[in-house]
Amino acid sequence: MKIFFTAEYNKNDIQTLYELGEVILDGWAIGLPKLQEKELIEKTQNVDIIVTSYDDITSDVIKKAINLKLIACTRATPVNIDVTAAKKRKIPVVYAPGRNSDSVAEFTMGLILSVARNIPQAYKALKEGKYTSGEDATQETKIGLKKDVIWGMTKESPYVVFKGVELKYKTLGIIGYGSIGRRVGRIARAFGMELLVFDPYQGELDIEEIGIRKVNTLAELMEKSDFITSHIKATPKTKNIIDSKMVALMKSTAYFINTSRGAIVDEEVIVSALRKNRIAGAAFDVYNNEPILRNHPFIKELDNVVITPHIAGATEQVLTNHTKQIVGDIKRFIRNEPLLYEYK
Repeated sequence: MKIFFTAEYNKNDIQTLYELGEVILDGWAIGLPKLQEKELIEKTQNVDIIVTSYDDITSDVIKKAINLKLIACTRATPVNIDVTAAKKRKIPVVYAPGRNSDSVAEFTMGLILSVARNIPQAYKALKEGKYTSGEDATQETKIGLKKDVIWGMTKESPYVVFKGVELKYKTLGIIGYGSIGRRVGRIARAFGMELLVFDPYQGELDIEEIGIRKVNTLAELMEKSDFITSHIKATPKTKNIIDSKMVALMKSTAYFINTSRGAIVDEEVIVSALRKNRIAGAAFDVYNNEPILRNHPFIKELDNVVITPHIAGATEQVLTNHTKQIVGDIKRFIRNEPLLYEYK
């Protein structure tokens, strides 16, 4: 069994593959860039299994890999695999659903805290030297009083400039209550937040309990939530689902957070709302164009938005998770057992 392996991986969990056959590490697996189609065709002609993270496994790659029996993608959705072409040759495609659910959920809560408490803005100000003092600065303590620790009591003091809001008793609207959305909800409940959930594919009995309620329309969620976080896939139906009508329903004190896909948001609408202070703030890890354009208003203009470079799922534990998932299914495939993570 010849296994062509270009995915990022956990070193300990990949060892089993060497017992199953010849493992050829290439591309991203050894720190090289994404392989081009021509390279893949040349290198996979005689392999039995392809394991990849980001390489495009096109119909031509599949067609010319004459011995190919299995394709494995270490991502939560195998968008870079021509699944239709694989099915025509009866080649199963396995993937790694849920591999980064905890990582993304935790990161989402980090963004919620960041926008609620202005943490990045305060950090940036200190790094720029604002609100700081010189080495010779002293502070007198009057007789009978204990030493105080304040950074000034004016309208320009950080205590005033960066004053935020607590999460406790606030309502978090979750768009999409799948693997990630549910985890975000559990963490948010620990902060004392109430949950509103919009997910047409989930029934009330599967969602509702004390402090958690399903809404039947996205409009109701947008109107009643203090924080709104999206965890849905990008499809033709969800493209720009967060549009001008939805944003217009938001409270002026509300925040919008997106760690799912940039395509679900009409970015210009959010930019306009932030410019006019129509909403309190936003946080984005994903964008319509990636990498984000260097002259984007999120970077050049707006200070009421927190931005990160698509890193919500970037943790060491994600590598461990998807390596175990993929290696497990490869072993099951070789033993002719049912596959746990076959993409249908």
